[in-house]
Amino acid sequence: MALDTLSREQIVGAAMELLDAEGVNGLSMRRLGTKLDAGATSIYWHVKNKDALLELASDHAFGEIELPDAAEIGWRAAVTALADGMRSMVLRHPWLVSVFATRLHYGPNLARFQDHTIGVYSSAGFADEELDSVMGTVDAYVLGSALGEAAWHTQLRESNEDPKARIDALMAKGREIAAPYPRLLERINGYGADTMIEDGELRENSFEYGLRAVLDGLEARIPR
Repeated sequence: MALDTLSREQIVGAAMELLDAEGVNGLSMRRLGTKLDAGATSIYWHVKNKDALLELASDHAFGEIELPDAAEIGWRAAVTALADGMRSMVLRHPWLVSVFATRLHYGPNLARFQDHTIGVYSSAGFADEELDSVMGTVDAYVLGSALGEAAWHTQLRESNEDPKARIDALMAKGREIAAPYPRLLERINGYGADTMIEDGELRENSFEYGLRAVLDGLEARIPR
């Protein structure tokens, strides 16, 4: 692809395809150039290095989140939609786990997302430092849940072992360690490998339960 036809948007899009398929370690300027049928020099003309490319890709991911209208659906429904959107973003792009853990990132799509989120919380009655704390609380819950889930799926995918066999082995070890603790053992015995690998509905229900609990607590703090 000639230099004058290669755009930053094309580069970021191709980089995200590589990242989604192979993670951060699978992304290099050389491999990206091959994917785009362009030399690495052409890519460096638009993006100075891999770190800058990861920042652009991360910000592009935030641009995928739909921004709900709190005036139309209410602040709680809007926060829930934003939270679901952020969780889906991380699960769709599990390489964000590594990027968020090792790099500071700020870009226009993240700024747009945050500005809209501020508007949603403002519509509920939060302001100033309390609004900042509310945003931080919800973001910490959402990202903590989503990053952990994405990391778990990445480990299963990248392992050379059969996922079910690996989880069976982990659970057998867990039962052995938990044997002196009957309450813990009962909970471990309540799950099987198939559930831990495939039950997306269970994980989603758990996420929504926690989010509702967080929002219930925040709603009780709204100035009356």
